[in-house]
Amino acid sequence: MNNVKKISAAVAESEAQAIFVTSEQNRYYATGFASSAGELIICGDGHAALFIDARYFEEASRSITEVEVICPNDKPVYELMNDYFRKHGVARLAVEEGSLSYAAYTGLQGKLDPELVPGQNILRDLRAVKSEEELEILVEAQRIAERAFNNTLRLITPDITEKELAAELTCQMLKLGAQDKSFDPIVVSGSLSSVPHGKPRDVKLQRGFLTMDFGALYKGYCSDTTRTVAIGEPTPEMEKVYGTVLEAQLEAIKAARAGVTGKELDGVARRVIADAGYGEYFSHSLSHGVGIDIHEYPNCSPKSDCVLTAGSVISMEPGIYLPGRFGVRIEDVIQIREDGCFDLTDLPKELLVFFA
Repeated sequence: MNNVKKISAAVAESEAQAIFVTSEQNRYYATGFASSAGELIICGDGHAALFIDARYFEEASRSITEVEVICPNDKPVYELMNDYFRKHGVARLAVEEGSLSYAAYTGLQGKLDPELVPGQNILRDLRAVKSEEELEILVEAQRIAERAFNNTLRLITPDITEKELAAELTCQMLKLGAQDKSFDPIVVSGSLSSVPHGKPRDVKLQRGFLTMDFGALYKGYCSDTTRTVAIGEPTPEMEKVYGTVLEAQLEAIKAARAGVTGKELDGVARRVIADAGYGEYFSHSLSHGVGIDIHEYPNCSPKSDCVLTAGSVISMEPGIYLPGRFGVRIEDVIQIREDGCFDLTDLPKELLVFFA
C-alpha cells in the first residue's frame, strides 16, 4: 500500500507546497511502512522524502517506493530537511496540527524555515475514503474477529470469568492471523453491561446480558464488532430492549448512503430508541470511522454536520443502557456507497441465549 501520489495531489490543491507527516498512523497510510520514528515530507510536485534513523533505514529503503529514504547520519535532521525545502521551493509547509503538542509545534517553528500552516484535514479526508485494497484488508480483519468470536462462544460456561473470556477472545484472534487486537476487548456481564466501556472483571459470568465488543488488527487496519448475548433466560423487558436496539441499527443501516450527514444518520437510530421510551439511555454517538485507527473520521453524532462520502467506513452501534440493570449494544461496520452501504460484518444478530 502506498498513497504518496494521492497525498501529493491533495497537497498541490492546498495552500502549501508540501506536508510534514509526523504521526505514526499517517506515515503508515502514506508509505505502507510501519515505524515508530521518521520525518516524512511529501511535496505537491510529486517528490517525497523520508528522513529516518539507522534502525529502520535498510528496511525502509527496501520496502518503500516513490519516496527518497535518507539517513541523517552526522548532520542534524532539520538541517537536511531545510536543504530539501529550499531544493523544492517549499515556502509553506502543512503540518498535522491536531496530533502535535504545543511544545512540538513551537519547536518546529524554531527549526524549520517554511511557514507552518494547518494540514490535518488533508490526511483526514483522504483516509476517510477507503480504496479497494483497504476495503479488502478491513473485510479480512472483520472475518478474523468473527471467527474468533464464534470460537469463543463455545467456551462460555458457568465457571468462566469475564477476564478469562476476554483473554480467550484475544488469543483466538491472534491464532487466526491478527497481528494484534484493535483495542482491549470489552467483555462485561450482568449489571455491568449497562456501562458502555466497562472493563472485564475477575468474576464468573453474571446472569443477564453479556456484551462483547472486540476487534482484530490486520495489516495495520482495525475491525470493530459488538454482540450482546443473554446468560440465562431473558426477561420480556430484556427482549424488548434488545429488539429496539436491533431495529435502530437496521433502520440506520438502511438509511446510510453518500450525502447523508452524520447528524441525520444518528437521528434515524435515535428516533427508534426514543419512540420505544428509551431515548435518555442511548448515551453515545451512533458511529465513528474505522481504519488504521479504531476511532477516526467521520463520525455520526447529534452534533455532527459532516457529510458522508462514498468509500467511508464507519461503525453502526446504537445502544441502550439502563444503569445498574443491563445494557445492549449491537455493532456492525459498513462502507458508505452512493446508493446505500455495504455491511462488512457477517455475524447473525438474533439474540443468543446461554444456560436458559
